[in-house]
Amino acid sequence: MKRVAVLLVAAFALTACGGPGRPVDLAVVTSADRPEPEGSGPGQANAAGSQTPDCGDPTASLRPAGLGIGSGSTMAKIRERGRLIAGVDQNTYLFGFRNPATNALEGFDIDMAKQVAKAIFNDEGKIQFKVISSRDREKVLEAGEVDIVVRTYTINCDRLQKVAFSTVYYTTGQRVLVPKGAPVSSIDDLAGKKVCANAGSTSLAQIAKHPAKPVPWSVINWSDCLVLLQQGQVAAISTDEPILVGMVAQDPAVKIVGPKLTEEPYGIGIPKGNVDMVKFVNAVLDRARGDGSWQQSYNRWVAERLGESATPPTPKYRD
Repeated sequence: MKRVAVLLVAAFALTACGGPGRPVDLAVVTSADRPEPEGSGPGQANAAGSQTPDCGDPTASLRPAGLGIGSGSTMAKIRERGRLIAGVDQNTYLFGFRNPATNALEGFDIDMAKQVAKAIFNDEGKIQFKVISSRDREKVLEAGEVDIVVRTYTINCDRLQKVAFSTVYYTTGQRVLVPKGAPVSSIDDLAGKKVCANAGSTSLAQIAKHPAKPVPWSVINWSDCLVLLQQGQVAAISTDEPILVGMVAQDPAVKIVGPKLTEEPYGIGIPKGNVDMVKFVNAVLDRARGDGSWQQSYNRWVAERLGESATPPTPKYRD
């Protein structure tokens, strides 16, 4: 009987909780802000590249000294550690992105980083990828957290004050991406409109100083720019053409417009004091140019999407 009484009390409680009562007033929502990615906001006027100290030709690097690894060299220390640590991207389709099917990092930049690991270990798999943002490229090199940075990294005089660079392994230019149907033919049509680019990028600096006076809008990752464009929170994205081509491949509702605004020479970033590593990486790039590795990677990732063929840039040396 006690058990029955307990069950009856419990049933009564449940009925009371779930029975009819005073209805809850529903909140009336008249408007809602669309979510923004972390770090999204107005771009800084002093973005990377806005300062241009004279350094001569920034694309001229140190002449290669071969692929030998001497005792006590930077490369010998990396070999002793057992892995190369490379700062890369995981959000730039075609250059550095995570394959959703395999979770592996892939792309043109990833291939270039693997070439360095292969030269040190004779095994491109002995590499640890450290995913970084554009704004942290100099930071991780200066702190010694990585051995190299291969992340659509434009060589310029401002950055050469803080880090060293290899020779140029890829050259492109900045363009503009807008929704299909937008009445925009170039950045000149974006006066007073928000134009998205990565924090710490040369693209953001170019937007900020353009005579048409678009409003630079900063994010941490390029994929965040695409989300903001899709939501209508920015009018356009402006960065290097291959990055935009990757976005078009992901979203056919957008298009690239206008001429190239800049010339962007990509190099591999290296800690400033590691002169031997600069020469070694330049030897690696020389080999990649000569044995077809560069061309094979370009053809796989870039050629078809960009719709044009290319050959490796001719290296320049300052000694």
